[in-house]
Amino acid sequence: MTTVLDPYEIRKDFPLLATGVIYLDNAASSQKPRQVIEALTRFYETKYANIHRGIHRLSREASEVYEKAHETVARFINARDWREVIFLRNTTEAINLVAYSFGLGTLAEGDEVIVTVMEHHSNLLPWAAIAKKRKARVKVVGLRGYTLDYGELELAVSEKTKVVAVTHASNVLGTIIDARRIARLAHSVGAVCLVDGAQSVPHMPVNVNELECDFLAFSGHKMLGPSGIGVLWGRKDLLEEMEPFLYGGDMVKEVRMKDGVVNASWNELPWKFEAGTPNVAGAVGLAEAVEYLSRVGMDNIRSYEESLTSYALRQLSEVDGVEVYGPKPEQRCGILPFNVKGLDPHTVAAILDQKGIAVRSGFHCAQPLHEHLGLYEGTVRASFYLYNLKEEVDTLVQALTEIASIAEKASSPVE
Repeated sequence: MTTVLDPYEIRKDFPLLATGVIYLDNAASSQKPRQVIEALTRFYETKYANIHRGIHRLSREASEVYEKAHETVARFINARDWREVIFLRNTTEAINLVAYSFGLGTLAEGDEVIVTVMEHHSNLLPWAAIAKKRKARVKVVGLRGYTLDYGELELAVSEKTKVVAVTHASNVLGTIIDARRIARLAHSVGAVCLVDGAQSVPHMPVNVNELECDFLAFSGHKMLGPSGIGVLWGRKDLLEEMEPFLYGGDMVKEVRMKDGVVNASWNELPWKFEAGTPNVAGAVGLAEAVEYLSRVGMDNIRSYEESLTSYALRQLSEVDGVEVYGPKPEQRCGILPFNVKGLDPHTVAAILDQKGIAVRSGFHCAQPLHEHLGLYEGTVRASFYLYNLKEEVDTLVQALTEIASIAEKASSPVE
């Protein structure tokens, strides 16, 4: 682990950044270091084969690296057992797995699922769908300022509560939630707690034992890894009790058919939830990304992003016509949503793109949150990672200063 994060050295590992783009869309997806790209290439060139049950050398070697990737990810989040780590496509699929495998089998009429108004659609829509099927109810907890209203949450939790599903860090505001406090509250009434770690796991130390949650979901593509690989961590006892989400090859131990009746028994964890040929190369790339982040140090990444975010907030606060939303730097990850007075978010993002600055605009798959804040056209979102620079923030601020000035002149009445 390094003691100081040097973004200038880190940038040398990222080929795309050499093209000159100022990439500030990291909350959507991160760029990939050369080490991850090369790990993928090596796997495809020297070890590729389908995993499990193959007798030949290549199949055995591919199986070994795939299983080792589970172990690497388990260490990264301090899971007690690598078999608690399930590889899926992304955070969305991981949450859907819990909703269908746990929620569908647990919720009954009158039961309640608690979410927050900050949730990404991926942690809202699956629970709404399952609740509708089971005639249960979804309760939404609001905000106090730019953070969760914990008082409202405490009042919402009751003996009817079966699931509390919360984001660890808002993908819009960057607000970091006290997940352990929420998990303990859920457990006090016998409910389980699912944490959406899509915006936290890539940017700060995350220890599932310290969080005390029951499920944690996150995506590889947001943490230097390839697309199409995500993770669900779950408590082993819960995973063993849950029915599979998908059925097919490799997730089954034995299948027998007699008189038109099919009987099957499921494979052990984690394969029980990894039906079909998995994204083995994606797992290899994710493991390499985890190793890269571990070498840099997650504490270092968190400290650097907090410093960069604080700098950006100070600079943007001096730009007339730009309004930034969200809590203090120490209470958020490196996400800055903002708007320019007189311009819709997509127009601002398009102008920034012409200046070589990549940001995101719209509702960021969190429309209820925007409407809760009265931001009915959405926001522009700049989001940072370990390779972003103060100079890039300066360029963003200068560009927004020019855009805001032009917008103000255009809206001024002609004399």
